[in-house]
Amino acid sequence: MDNREKMEMMDKFIRELEDLTNSQTSVLKKIGQIEAENINLGNKVLEKRLPDIYEHAEQTLTEATTLQTEFTEARDKFVKDNKLDVVEEPAE
Repeated sequence: MDNREKMEMMDKFIRELEDLTNSQTSVLKKIGQIEAENINLGNKVLEKRLPDIYEHAEQTLTEATTLQTEFTEARDKFVKDNKLDVVEEPAE
């Protein structure tokens, strides 16, 4: 696999990590929605368990976001080190 192919694969991973963080954000919103709607119902099982689930989901989002940032930095360094960000002039 050449460096350009590696860069393209890294770009794909960055998109997938972004999708992961977006999905995890949606999970947190859904948990918050259930908690808010449970105010009227007052179900004790939901009151007891949802905060724990929310905490775990929030931790996962934090870890995924951190991974996305670190991997993006590694990708950017790889691109710079291999001069893949240099635009080549077309041959005439």
